[in-house]
Amino acid sequence: MYEEFKSTWSEFTAPGQIFEIETLEVRGSPMRTYKHAPASLRDIWLGTAAFEDREYLIYQDERHTYAQSHELTASIANWLSKQGVQPGDRVAIAMRNYPEWMLAYWAVVSMGAVVVGMNAWWVGKEMEFALKDSTPKVLIADKERLAQFKAIRASFPEMIAAGVRLDGETPDNVVDWSELVSSEPVMPEVVVDPDEDACIFYTSGTTGTPKGAQLTHRGCVSNLMNIGFSQAQQREALTKAGMKSKGSMAADQVNIALVATPLFHVTGNNCVAQGIAATGGKLIHMYKWDAGEALRIVEEEKVTTFSAVPMMSREMMLHPEFDSRDTSSLKSMGGGGAAVQPDLTRKMDETMKNAAPSAGYGMTETCGIISALSGEYLVDRPTSVGRAMPTFEAKCVDGQGNTVPTGEPGELWVRGPCVIKGYLNRSEATAETITDGWLHTGDIAYMDEDEFIHLVDRAKEMVLRGGENVYCAEVESAIFDQDAVAECVVFGVEDERLGEEVAAAIYPKTGATVDVDQLRKALRERMASYKIPRYIWVVDAPLPRNANGKFVKRDVRDSLSMEDAL
Repeated sequence: MYEEFKSTWSEFTAPGQIFEIETLEVRGSPMRTYKHAPASLRDIWLGTAAFEDREYLIYQDERHTYAQSHELTASIANWLSKQGVQPGDRVAIAMRNYPEWMLAYWAVVSMGAVVVGMNAWWVGKEMEFALKDSTPKVLIADKERLAQFKAIRASFPEMIAAGVRLDGETPDNVVDWSELVSSEPVMPEVVVDPDEDACIFYTSGTTGTPKGAQLTHRGCVSNLMNIGFSQAQQREALTKAGMKSKGSMAADQVNIALVATPLFHVTGNNCVAQGIAATGGKLIHMYKWDAGEALRIVEEEKVTTFSAVPMMSREMMLHPEFDSRDTSSLKSMGGGGAAVQPDLTRKMDETMKNAAPSAGYGMTETCGIISALSGEYLVDRPTSVGRAMPTFEAKCVDGQGNTVPTGEPGELWVRGPCVIKGYLNRSEATAETITDGWLHTGDIAYMDEDEFIHLVDRAKEMVLRGGENVYCAEVESAIFDQDAVAECVVFGVEDERLGEEVAAAIYPKTGATVDVDQLRKALRERMASYKIPRYIWVVDAPLPRNANGKFVKRDVRDSLSMEDAL
């Protein structure tokens, strides 16, 4: 089936095809681009008016059609224009995953302005930093975020604040959302340059203040094309190979997605929400992540796509109500934003009736995916995330930037139009991360003979034990293979003799017990002894995560006492 994979890839990107590739100079570097890609996210959104009668945004008992959403976004854009927002100006959005998030987003990017995605988990000090860094003219926020803004309001005397879901209590100097959407629905006429900023998403670095990644219209549109290419190409390749994979949808079937990750991250916004809109699908929002509630929504709304952090897929399948809920509508289930462990791929394939397991690999700095793999290909190569999408060049390099041989681990570098313009106001950080258009991903990976990428670990999370590299992701995958394990993170702790030692924190499944001696014995059968955690904690509460659902290793490490290790 890999010969069909290669031939289909070539056919789909050939001259005259919708995914035809051409090379253009973008920001001073040669880059592979889709010749027939729309120019901007404005074009993407305006094109969805063709789905006018379809339902688009759903939240609890609220339902918006595409026609209603287009009228609302035009009203919001017109109101923003009257406040002096012009192309290139910035508008910050700070709220939960309410429908208003996407309505405001489409309004801003369609008028040529720039969205600043504010992390809804930030405290006031973090919000203040991002607002000073990005200098938006307008802040659109929900009740909780406005309460934080109130404490720092004096630092932003000229900023206009608009409030969402205020429960009838509009604070002083705040414009109620109703005023925005009651403005005349006239979308400003603008021409958007593909290489202008579409939005700024802040990265969650392990140290220091977050960096504002500048995502361009070309980058976001290319990401949408990459997602469409990946789905169509792999489906066609399997058909050519005479294989019928789970996950096939009828040509007229509407894609229905549950948004489980925050819209201020590329996983939820660029990869799920934008892709659903571009194809006329339905987007269902949740107030907050809850596996039981997610299962209810899947059953009642007949959700077809669930793409989130892998731990969320795991939690759904571990939930007590999983067997009693009808999940047969799901055609795709998987994740991005973190590695999909091989055991999870196997469990999804064995457990889900109609859904094909999927894995996407990408970053904020690439506007979304770098690669993606699903169905039979992912089941056959569960340690891989697939081949870099057609708009990317990819290579693994050593410490001097030299390409390493096939099969040898090195830091993955990628170049293409999806790579961000840079970090806002951080020229040094941009220069350290992007060289001649090549993004240093910070991920250790190797590429096999078919150019499929296999992630090994994050370079900064790798444990250096007595001169030996220990890749945490490899150890985590082996621990997750144990039936009693619900959650797990592996990390390094200081050691006087070896420099670092391997440690692991484990949260067991409900009703299960983790036998540490048996666990180490099982690990010894799979890997070298130096990789086996010397320190293990079995904790009685779920491990801490960030807003996107990823485990925060530094918080795990800080919460544990060496005296309690097993």
